Amino acid sequence: MAHSLEIEKSRARGAAVMIELLRAMRPKEWIKNIFVFAAIAFAKDTITGTPLWQEPGKLLIVGIAFVLFCMAASAIYLINDLVDIEKDRAHPKKKNRPLASGRLSPAVARVAAVLLLVVVLPGAFMLDYNAGQPLWRNIDFGLALLSYVLIQGVLYSYYLKNIVILDIFTIAAGFVLRAVAGALVLDIQITYWLLMCMGLLALFLGLAKRRAELILLENGAGEHRRILAEYSLPMLDQMISIITAATIIAYTMFTTNAETLPRKPFPIMLITVPVVIYLIFRYLYLMYKHGEGGSPADLIIKDVPFLVAGALWGALVLGILALPHQG
Repeated sequence: MAHSLEIEKSRARGAAVMIELLRAMRPKEWIKNIFVFAAIAFAKDTITGTPLWQEPGKLLIVGIAFVLFCMAASAIYLINDLVDIEKDRAHPKKKNRPLASGRLSPAVARVAAVLLLVVVLPGAFMLDYNAGQPLWRNIDFGLALLSYVLIQGVLYSYYLKNIVILDIFTIAAGFVLRAVAGALVLDIQITYWLLMCMGLLALFLGLAKRRAELILLENGAGEHRRILAEYSLPMLDQMISIITAATIIAYTMFTTNAETLPRKPFPIMLITVPVVIYLIFRYLYLMYKHGEGGSPADLIIKDVPFLVAGALWGALVLGILALPHQG
């Protein structure tokens, strides 16, 4: 009886550790990896003109790439939390994270991060976009994911997060790498306008995150993270204004100039521009009026109008790309 009770307690402790580990891996943040699908969403078969997202095989490959990026991102979150564990304990919100609160052992987090990378990195180099092709033919995707891990998990966690402005550009680079990797995994081209849109959008999200941190920490921002002392609300607000305008202009140019989009009898993708403007304005509204922006994933998941508008944009884009009058 006593032995059985001890087994039950051991299982309960193991389950509790797994739950805390999963929380530390931040699955709600995996939504950021949707950028991996950008290339296939806007690409088409060069011979038939069929949108690539309508081909189950290619969609499956990108889906696997998405999973690999989610696993890599979770490993990076664990590394980042291990590096910042003491600083997070002094943060009003981050102190509740599994590692900072002590609910998760650093040793468990280290082992989990290593295991995730051991699975992800070889898997990225072995992901074959065309059955029968030599595995080395897809080395580009593996290099893209490896670059993502090195930049975000090593350079950013240990160094670049402490350099003003470069910290935000590094965050943006992570989003662009996701999009590039999504193209490389299928060996397809991605329009420069689309990359520019995603880069600018990532800068917007990074600036919004810094602004939310400054407001949350108030006068103690510099004590929690040295880099925050280099920013001010007026400076961030001006940067956000510039990036907002640039993002809208870049997306508008993308809808009218991208070769893979229908342009006859007119650039019909233009009808999605008002939806994109609404999404950006809605984000700004939530950021300035409700203090959101610290976690894009939380904002997107919780705000119903934003979710509805995002779903509308996705439906419009897929519907337009499926139209027969391409070119």
